[in-house]
Amino acid sequence: MKLRLILATCALVAAPTLGLAMGCSDHGDQASMSCAQGMVLDAATGTCVTQTTS
Repeated sequence: MKLRLILATCALVAAPTLGLAMGCSDHGDQASMSCAQGMVLDAATGTCVTQTTS
């Protein structure tokens, strides 16, 4: 009986820890990017380029 209680306690203590260790993996390749002032993001290349004015 004492062994079962110890094993149950260990399982309950370890469960949240293992859940946190998996992290948040459902974001995929999403990332936010910002460019410096005077630059804009070029969607085709995914890089910052100098903003041109018309």
